[in-house]
Amino acid sequence: MAASLALVGIGSLVTNEPSLGDGPLGILPDAAVVIEDGRISWVGPSGECGDADQRIDLEGRAMLPGFVDSHAHPVFAGDRAAEFAARMGGQPYAAGGIRTTVAATRAASDDDLRAGLRRLAAEFRASGITTFEAKSGYGLTTADESRALRIAAESTAETTYLGAHVVPQEFAGRPDDYVDLVIGDMLDACAPHARWIDVFCDRGAFDADQARAILTAGIARGLLPRIHANQLQHGDGIRLAVEVGAASADHCTHASDDDLALLAGSDTVATLLPGAEFSTRSPYPDGRRMVDAGVTVAVATDCNPGSSFTTSMPFCIAVAVRDMHLTPDEAVWSATAGGARALRRDDVGHVRVGARADLVSLNAPSHVHLAYRPGVDLVDRVWASPPTPKVGS
Repeated sequence: MAASLALVGIGSLVTNEPSLGDGPLGILPDAAVVIEDGRISWVGPSGECGDADQRIDLEGRAMLPGFVDSHAHPVFAGDRAAEFAARMGGQPYAAGGIRTTVAATRAASDDDLRAGLRRLAAEFRASGITTFEAKSGYGLTTADESRALRIAAESTAETTYLGAHVVPQEFAGRPDDYVDLVIGDMLDACAPHARWIDVFCDRGAFDADQARAILTAGIARGLLPRIHANQLQHGDGIRLAVEVGAASADHCTHASDDDLALLAGSDTVATLLPGAEFSTRSPYPDGRRMVDAGVTVAVATDCNPGSSFTTSMPFCIAVAVRDMHLTPDEAVWSATAGGARALRRDDVGHVRVGARADLVSLNAPSHVHLAYRPGVDLVDRVWASPPTPKVGS
């Protein structure tokens, strides 16, 4: 029998289970959690917690589910600090900067890419992220995309084939030929290593017809769809996401009332990426408007070297509260349960019996401090179960 661990003296426990506590976050004061074999076996008042093989007193610290980062690009090489500095000097953001990272990634060795991913994965964990998605998209050749996914699968089960990030330079002026590669040989090589398929449907990348063909081909190969939608301008990305049953439409910076009505009537999550707007000085999407319209919202880091080079979910929560007009409760829910919804996971993002024992304690009395004290490292300790391997790997 596996050893049991009781975490007691939790000052405020966010469960995301309204039946277990107060409000939508299901907050339990003076709580305890028991862990056995990497799963939660008991949740309740600290005074009612039974015996366990080991006992840790949290001494009044807040605890919440591990953050679920449903949108990240952590497999890459190179640095784009000069591009960031130029943007801060007034140069507008455009999708074409991705090609700079493509060149560096193609030139990197497997060991270099692996080391970079492991470094960022350690940063994710330090910020309280216990589940993260990892996209390809910086190789844009069959060999480079498939190796990115193989490397990503060493660190996460949530791997996403993003061969349709932008059209690479060697296909300039021939986007349809590149789409044929993405849905042909490249898909054949990448599908065995991916759970998801994604496409950047926006100005400077792929139009709605091209994106539909790419997602449809991926679905036919058993991959689940998600989409970069409406980041740079209003377009058809959100409508396409709902049409194909995508788990999430990500960015949603330019969303009409009709777009929000479609999202609210669907199972597609709107994933907000505060680091992208922060790092590009672009307009922030109105998260308050989305929540009020009945849209399910997730918050993710969008960790990437060009437009959001952060691995800090607490930072993203603080920006989502300050600039996207979410409440602290909504932002924390979106970074935990919302991220789980965007990955169609029911074993993470909440604290209940049977869920994975992915937990974060804070050097603070409440989760509200994640937004109240921006820029302060409040993560006390992270508990996380071993990653679940990808089916078939």
